[in-house]
Amino acid sequence: MNFNWVKTNSFIKKVFTDLVWDIPNSDKKIYLTFDDGPIPEVTEWVLDLLKSEGIKATFFCIGDNIKKHPEVYKRILSEGHQTGNHTFNHLNGWKTQTNQYINNFKLCETEHLKLNTEHFFLFRPPYGKIKPSQSKAIRAFGYKIIMWDVLSYDFDSTLTAEKCLENVISNTVQGSIIVFHDSLKAEKKMKFALPKAIQILKNRGFVFDVIS
Repeated sequence: MNFNWVKTNSFIKKVFTDLVWDIPNSDKKIYLTFDDGPIPEVTEWVLDLLKSEGIKATFFCIGDNIKKHPEVYKRILSEGHQTGNHTFNHLNGWKTQTNQYINNFKLCETEHLKLNTEHFFLFRPPYGKIKPSQSKAIRAFGYKIIMWDVLSYDFDSTLTAEKCLENVISNTVQGSIIVFHDSLKAEKKMKFALPKAIQILKNRGFVFDVIS
């Protein structure tokens, strides 16, 4: 399964009902998420912005980055944000044997639990690429597999920062799960698009919440 498009269509959501694409609600809530951190020079900038805006988000963290930067991970938690598993080494599920993928998932879980007193049970597959056997195994551990409704594409070198902003503000609706990346690769475009997207979406009456 590979799900890399800006706006996830209703047909895909109906077919892959074992994956979480959006979170319907009656309160105009939307869900801002970040993949690939924690990275000190990027994640801390995001945390400063979120704090100044008074909003919470969900961070899908790579286990190796948690191991390298535990203080940044602890700051994510201390400021009231949610965290989730993004494998230990950012594995592509299509190119990885299921047993290897699950072992890598567990390594990431171990790093989370060293620093997080509460279990999170959220997982997002890197690249949006995951085999049905991997999905089934991870869900058997009690995890929700969190996909997305809106992808900023801040990691894509062929797109402008303005296009990344447009991807978000043109497609977000009530219940949307939005993906940005707190990574070095995405840093420049994310830093342009994220503050503007937050302001525009706030002005439209949306409320930001964490995934639980």
